[in-house]
Amino acid sequence: MGAIPVYPWQFAPDGLATRRQLRAMGLRPGGQDVAAQLERPRKRREPLVAYLYRVEGAKPVRPMTPAKWAALAKANAARRICPQCGADAGYVIPASLGKCVTCAYPNEQHAA
Repeated sequence: MGAIPVYPWQFAPDGLATRRQLRAMGLRPGGQDVAAQLERPRKRREPLVAYLYRVEGAKPVRPMTPAKWAALAKANAARRICPQCGADAGYVIPASLGKCVTCAYPNEQHAA
């Protein structure tokens, strides 16, 4: 693949979209190569880059199968189980704590 065109932020031509924009349209890149990129300058850091794909080359998003829905539900349920006490916390366990808030701060009383 040769050099791809680079556009300033918010100045991409029509017919190109990011992955998120494609997803909002119910599409996916579908194996096509990156057509262009956007660059947003930042102070004292490298620019933010967004890759663009051709909308006409995009394919429809594959539908979720019952097996995929079940796997997603199982993964989300696992994120709610506290590894220390084994209880369902009722929320996703924060990665910063690694356990439910009750186990992380056992000496603090929480208002009901």
